Amino acid sequence: MSIFALSLLVVVVLFGALASGLWVALALTVTALAALLSRPALPDAQILANSFWSASTSWDLTALPMFIWMGEILFRSRLSEDMFAGLSPLMRRLPGRLVHVNVVGCAIFAAVSGSSAATTQTIGKISLPELKARGYDERIAIGSLAGSGTLGLLIPPSIILIVYGAAVEESIARLFIAGIVPGILLALLFMAYVALAATLKPSLVPTEADRLDGEGGFKALRRLLPVVLLIAGVIGSIYGGLASPTEAAVIGVLISLVIAKAQGGLSFAEFRSSLIGATHASCMIALILAGAAVVTTAMGFTGLPRELAAWIGSLGLSPLGLLAALTLFFMILGCFLDGISMVVLTTSVIMPLVQQAGFDLVWFGIYLVIVVEMAQITPPVGFNLFVIQGLTGQNMFRIAAATAPFFLILVLMVVLLALFPGLALYLPQTMFSGG
Repeated sequence: MSIFALSLLVVVVLFGALASGLWVALALTVTALAALLSRPALPDAQILANSFWSASTSWDLTALPMFIWMGEILFRSRLSEDMFAGLSPLMRRLPGRLVHVNVVGCAIFAAVSGSSAATTQTIGKISLPELKARGYDERIAIGSLAGSGTLGLLIPPSIILIVYGAAVEESIARLFIAGIVPGILLALLFMAYVALAATLKPSLVPTEADRLDGEGGFKALRRLLPVVLLIAGVIGSIYGGLASPTEAAVIGVLISLVIAKAQGGLSFAEFRSSLIGATHASCMIALILAGAAVVTTAMGFTGLPRELAAWIGSLGLSPLGLLAALTLFFMILGCFLDGISMVVLTTSVIMPLVQQAGFDLVWFGIYLVIVVEMAQITPPVGFNLFVIQGLTGQNMFRIAAATAPFFLILVLMVVLLALFPGLALYLPQTMFSGG
């Protein structure tokens, strides 16, 4: 079978399986089997079994269920209410005032969650009603929440960086550290846009200063103490060399349980619900990764990635040209697939291209996460859009229109990352220079 015919077979089988409603993991397995059957000499059953087992027993993935469980626990605590009350006094004097609570709140929660959807849901459930009650324009409130919620994928600990690191066998600690500067810069760009929009169009924010009920000043800031302790415990233990990402995830779960219990928001039913939710999410991701591992192995045996890499290489694209083509490809793919599926589906095909172009795998991981963030706010499969639709009941495309400026900021971030690779590489190169 020619390489063109094999490529066509893979595409038809994969999208046919997905269109039929088959689970992503099973669709991947069926695709891998079809590819292997195109080469009858290959031992299909043995390849499937070995790939499934190897993907299921990867030590790097043990951090995944712990970080997911931590997010589930925090989602059921009073953390979002405390963060809103603690941040409001700091944000009210900036242009755009309390809209910045969406951005800063999402950035902080991203540092303890690792999930874009959980970040959007947790911050949005308190901020959107508060902003609406105070008279803020709904479009900028929704748009800033959807855009800032994507920070949950970039600012460590990031679930998708764990998935990427396991897929390409790259250090998860390096990836976490590489996400710090781009994550902070992206949050600052979001805040800059909010300030500029509020300055150019004052009607977006209330004409009178916000009246904040309850505590003010230092008393309000004390409500941020639990999340600060959690960030210090999780991220500090990794960066300080005291714990691996897996061990830090366990530390995070223990601190989250203490915080939730101290806040009085963790009954046995809630504890059980958080455990079940984390189990469901972890099993789904693990199954997808197992299916992706089979595809990766099958593609290696068929030689399709190598042939595609050679074909693209023959086009004479510069590294920036290849990056532009990949960005467009992922933007289109993001309209139909969630972020984790995008990463595991494409890794086996694009990694030869990435290595051939000379891209650093840590840098490319951060680039890939930012592109996946775009997919979180593009219809019809933008997860953040679904979360906000559930919170507000608004039409999906109206939410997407409100999010468009933040999508463009993500595009700008990709350009900045391409022009200045040190944004992602400086910290890991500095911190691991002695290793």
